[in-house]
Amino acid sequence: MTKRILMTGASGAVGTLLRPLLAREGRVLRLLDIVEPPALDGTGAEERIIASVTDADAVLDACRDVDAVLHLGGQSVESTLDIVIERNLRGTMTLLEAIRLAGVPRIILASSNHAAGFHLRGGGPLAADIAARPDTLYGWSKAAIESAARLYHDRYGLEVLCVRIGALYATPIPMGLRGLATWLSPTDARRLIEACLSCEDPGYRMLWGVSHNTRRWASLAEGHEIGYYPVDDSEVFAAEMIAANGEPDFVNDPNLTRIGGHWCDIPLGEPMP
Repeated sequence: MTKRILMTGASGAVGTLLRPLLAREGRVLRLLDIVEPPALDGTGAEERIIASVTDADAVLDACRDVDAVLHLGGQSVESTLDIVIERNLRGTMTLLEAIRLAGVPRIILASSNHAAGFHLRGGGPLAADIAARPDTLYGWSKAAIESAARLYHDRYGLEVLCVRIGALYATPIPMGLRGLATWLSPTDARRLIEACLSCEDPGYRMLWGVSHNTRRWASLAEGHEIGYYPVDDSEVFAAEMIAANGEPDFVNDPNLTRIGGHWCDIPLGEPMP
């Protein structure tokens, strides 16, 4: 079992959600964020480093004696070009170089479905390694850091698992009709990360971060290869959501036929709230 995990972006919504789910006896979560992570029950052993992922010295210190990195840090929604480049591209490159210098063997990289947002739902599940078709500057930055991690795998042998997350919320239910396809439940997120931590010799892999949703468009085959078998299905919420929002049209509604949904239409480079 992985003993010490560095979690970047530990104070964000996803980091806060995952901390207690990843707690294990004998495991230490080393938390890195510019904001003090909130106190939570059931989180187990933790270490805290308050610093930016763009601070090379602090990130190198954070990577020492670490068995794996879970990279959640950076800009999480659409924003200006400068912010996206600084927080996502520069931050990830700073982290990758620190990982190399510190000799960390593995990184789990939180990418996004928005790296492939302009792909359309097809007749069958879409492979996790479909070519990047970003829908926003944010999505472009996620495609870029997937490529950056590939560079560090090919040059230095870093084990990389890029997870194109569908929709992971702090609440344990999907949000909106699109969530019936993209939902990743908190407990399946835990299963996915544990599989990423424990699989042997992953090399460089692309994975979809989604649950076993009846209406999913994403392939689970790549996850099965590393031992990720999701259990939860958004269909248990479908009747209530359809009653409130109407029957989803996954054939004609562009917000449901495109992987990125309405993100394909939001103003490019305009900060989201």
